[in-house]
Amino acid sequence: MPELRKDPVLGRWIIIAQERGKRPTDFIIEKSESKGGFCPLCPGNEKTTPAEVLRYGGGAPNTPGWDLRVVPNKYPALVIEGELDKEGEGLYDKMNGIGAHEVIIETPNHNETFISLEPERMINVFLAYRDRLVDLGKDPRFQYVMIFKNYGRAAGASLEHSHSQLVALPIQPRMIVSELAGSLSYFRYKERCVFCDIVRQEINQDVRVVCRNDYFLSITPYAPRSPFEMWILPRSHSSSYIEQDDESFRALTAIFSESMLRLEKCIPNVPYNFVLHTSPLRSAPLEHYHWHFEIMPKLTQIAGFEWGSGFYINPTPPEDAARYLREQDI
Repeated sequence: MPELRKDPVLGRWIIIAQERGKRPTDFIIEKSESKGGFCPLCPGNEKTTPAEVLRYGGGAPNTPGWDLRVVPNKYPALVIEGELDKEGEGLYDKMNGIGAHEVIIETPNHNETFISLEPERMINVFLAYRDRLVDLGKDPRFQYVMIFKNYGRAAGASLEHSHSQLVALPIQPRMIVSELAGSLSYFRYKERCVFCDIVRQEINQDVRVVCRNDYFLSITPYAPRSPFEMWILPRSHSSSYIEQDDESFRALTAIFSESMLRLEKCIPNVPYNFVLHTSPLRSAPLEHYHWHFEIMPKLTQIAGFEWGSGFYINPTPPEDAARYLREQDI
């Protein structure tokens, strides 16, 4: 029988359609053929991108020799110059589209994917996220920085070269506001962080755990929106991504790499998005909130029922997904 499961943080309901029970082999993903041609993110083409705002590696700014670059998006969703100029128009509110939109170019090697990155390169990506959060947090116009990655055409990637993106926003996104409110409500009722409780229960039950190390836990969440959705959470309470030390970043790299390798082994060529959820810029440490990554494979279609109801239908129970992922030989 199908199940309705409630997300303990947001309160949203998910339909686990067990009758449709899909195994990894039911998701056949055709490998995208390389388009070839000119790539603006490859070494030697630095002059075709806006001037870099962060660089790891050797060489002069905006020249080859780099290991990782961060550049403003050439076609930004929001622009950094100007003032917000908030105003009302009758019952409607508006402001100027002020923000920052940047591209994190994760490797100089065009054919390398995030999953195939060596640990030294992957840790650079996570360090770059921290460094940009710290820098953009100095701008009082910005309240939140959304960091995300799209991989594969089905997940919205428009360039083949491995990269992720960030968008600094002058307001807090609704999803984060809802997470903060849901976790605060739980904390006021139980005097505990809901994410810490999730970590404890998942370790004790050990049915949705994908992998773990001393610092992090990778799970398929209890009420997942997508087949093979994974969350990566710190095992110790921490509300802000930038609070990590060097050892924690190394452990994050190890568990992220293992989680993604297991997913790729399970469903080759899988398109996915991942998003960093962290506390708003310049906020004090929060007792009720817990930063984490959410990894969303793009294996199902969002159609009329989902748009109209806000429910998601998932044909693969997370307990099965975790088992399939753990069984992979990496």
